[in-house]
Amino acid sequence: MVLRRFPARGRRRPQQQSALATDVKKLPDSKSSFAPSTRDRIDSLNLFVRAARAGSFTRAARDLGVSQPVASRTIASLERDVGAALFTRTTRAVVLTDAGQEFLTRIEPILSDLEEAYHAVSGSLELRGVLRIGLSSSFAIREIVPRLPKFLERHPALKVEMLCSDQRQDLVLEGVDVALRLGKLPDSTATARRLGRWKRVMLASPAYLERTGVPRVPADLSALDIIAGPLSLPSGWTFHNGDQSVSVKLESRVGVTLNEAAIAAAVAGLGVVVTGITRSGKELETGQLVQLLPDWTLDPIDVHAVYAAGNAAKPAARALTDFLIEDLAARQL
Repeated sequence: MVLRRFPARGRRRPQQQSALATDVKKLPDSKSSFAPSTRDRIDSLNLFVRAARAGSFTRAARDLGVSQPVASRTIASLERDVGAALFTRTTRAVVLTDAGQEFLTRIEPILSDLEEAYHAVSGSLELRGVLRIGLSSSFAIREIVPRLPKFLERHPALKVEMLCSDQRQDLVLEGVDVALRLGKLPDSTATARRLGRWKRVMLASPAYLERTGVPRVPADLSALDIIAGPLSLPSGWTFHNGDQSVSVKLESRVGVTLNEAAIAAAVAGLGVVVTGITRSGKELETGQLVQLLPDWTLDPIDVHAVYAAGNAAKPAARALTDFLIEDLAARQL
């Protein structure tokens, strides 16, 4: 009679343990016959969310510190568990199916709540994971990117992903943890915190003013070419000088949806532009643009941090908001 030794119940075979040890994160192997632990399930869901947002298993694996084959097997195992295909695979990217999009919408708030619970109970001040920030390209380039080194120095285990677009992102569909938005907020159930108020200025290039002359009062603007940028108001501009207020309705000659393009148009001598003073600081310092009507002020623009409705703000999102309120206040936007 030949006796065979079977592994003890509930213990992994040595070769399974060594395979798992090759990865920093111990995600469940789809070939294993053992039920994944709660921690493994959470790691699998985090991987799914990263793959959905990145559109790539490879990038998601790199972000979470596992190999690409393990990531692919983990997603395949998750799809078997839920009984539906979550991704459509192509040679260039992976795209969520309708079922995958529905699953993502339901899973992300749960993972955020879990992260909040761990953070609250452990009392740890260390922030981990990925913070997704939605903001305009100009605000990212001129205001946020220069401040990121200081913020990330405080939180070395945190990763940041910026979704830069001058069209406002859908916080839920795009998985934005916090959106930084300028101007009046639409009525919604989203939670918002004001970061500060942004001073607006009217600018033009010296070469353009040599051709047209320098305006002395708001009424003189009717003779100038107007560049309508994202911080221009469709109803016109209202100027204040002490107790006096003057509203001017003007038609634009050039209209652009990007702040950087509006500033570039003014530098090129296409006309007069209204923008935030910090968004044009370099052009003012170099003399490419000069401020018009310095004795008159325009209504400032509010800057808000916005969180998706119905979701508790991630600790990292709150930390960034607190940091920006403090830092921007020091700059007195």
